[in-house]
Amino acid sequence: MNGRTNPHSTAKQPLDIVVIGGGINGAGIAAEAATRGSKVAIFDAADFASATSSASSKLIHGGLRYLEHYEFRLVSEALAEREVLLQKAPHLAFPMRFRLPHRPFLRPAWMIRAGLFLYDTLGKRPITGREESALAASQRVNLSDTGLFKPEIKIGFEYSDCWVDDARLVLANLQTARSHQAIVNNYSRVERAVREQGLWKVTVHNQRSNRKETYYCKSLVNAAGPWVKQFYDHGLESPSPRNIRLIQGSHIVVPKIHDNDEAYILQNKDGRIVFVIPYLGKYSMIGTTDQEYHGEPREVTITDGEVDYLIDVVNQHFVHDVQKSDVVWTFSGVRPLCDDESDSPQAITRDYTLELEQELDEAPLLSIFGGKLTTYRKLSQAAIEKLTPYLPNIQAAKESTLPLFGGDMEANLHDFMLQLEVMYPFIDKDQLHRYARQYGSQVHQLLEGIKSLEQLGTHFGASLFQHEIDFLMNTEWAHHTDDIIWRRTKVGLELSQEQIRAIDDYVSQQHQKLSYLV
Repeated sequence: MNGRTNPHSTAKQPLDIVVIGGGINGAGIAAEAATRGSKVAIFDAADFASATSSASSKLIHGGLRYLEHYEFRLVSEALAEREVLLQKAPHLAFPMRFRLPHRPFLRPAWMIRAGLFLYDTLGKRPITGREESALAASQRVNLSDTGLFKPEIKIGFEYSDCWVDDARLVLANLQTARSHQAIVNNYSRVERAVREQGLWKVTVHNQRSNRKETYYCKSLVNAAGPWVKQFYDHGLESPSPRNIRLIQGSHIVVPKIHDNDEAYILQNKDGRIVFVIPYLGKYSMIGTTDQEYHGEPREVTITDGEVDYLIDVVNQHFVHDVQKSDVVWTFSGVRPLCDDESDSPQAITRDYTLELEQELDEAPLLSIFGGKLTTYRKLSQAAIEKLTPYLPNIQAAKESTLPLFGGDMEANLHDFMLQLEVMYPFIDKDQLHRYARQYGSQVHQLLEGIKSLEQLGTHFGASLFQHEIDFLMNTEWAHHTDDIIWRRTKVGLELSQEQIRAIDDYVSQQHQKLSYLV
């Protein structure tokens, strides 16, 4: 294996920040630093968003249930961020109404009404120049005439939150960072980091070129998520200042169990809640679970007990029973939560902790423990503020509503889709709508010069054409088939095994043609 010092980072010309971990927190920190003029590099040992950040419930929400644990600051901050992200990434995030069927023996109606009143109140603070939230307020609803629920479920409560494409939110932050000259590499494992003459010397194994590279930086950020403590053990060879608890969360996906646009939030006897969320137009996504996990984070898989648990909660509520045979896909992830010694997984705080280590003239190390998808931007801002004393040339923070990459569409999403239909009448409308939701304004780059369907090349199935695969490999760091069909697009559910093998073959052929030296 060859070694080299990266020409963009030497001891005489170091980077400002190296970020370890390309999940939502690492990507957000890289984007925040790069847009403020810092010289940044970010590395992930596998694909970006390939762990926790693509295994979420895909919600941008305040966290209604966190009110029961008195986490008012976390909920308030999350509700504010909900509004910001609707403006920063209008192609990736959109409002969704949630219905909570009332089961009096679990939580009395007055408690739910009080919680929703507080939720609405916290969400109506002046945000991003608006006097009130852009989302509709909560209300009581009649469920007895919907035909969806068991006879004993007659009323419910409805409120607003937001859905988001979690993996593409990570990519949008990384693309934002790259557009401000950041070095952005996946399949690049940070093997070791040592302090040397007031800097960090970082050794990276670039798995795509099979080379070891050396980077020098003024500050190091450990945003390795589930591996944050492991990096202390193996990359830094020092003890972690905090413990984390890995909490497994699993989801099942079934053919849609109702035709409404609303999501449902179901209460269970154990005090937990389970979401039933419309997914990709054809499916219902059901989750999540909460249980301790003690294995390797990348090997987490759903258990039979989790499948049974989720199906049981749904079948307690809906007339239409879900069977195990209905499950078309499952996914699991582990949430790396800061250990607060709570007795149960669901009681552990979802808040984040930033641990800064710096002594005398040593280069600082900032480690990220915990956090949730919704508040990644606030976490990123707080992280950079902690490092600001060591970054004398850093610029002031940008406007909170500055669009993420792809978010600067010339119209709202609906009108943008209509514009695309006029511009590209030879492409199927559903395919164009998928492009709009995934790429936003970057659809124009994807389809630049395309005048006919034939120019999209081989059709591999499920609206995935050769041209889009090339685009993803050339511009979005896609290296393997899974990177393409599960994270950058969500077409994997619609592809047969034969079609996936054909994509594998094509991707392998492209690797033989293209150089991935970075």
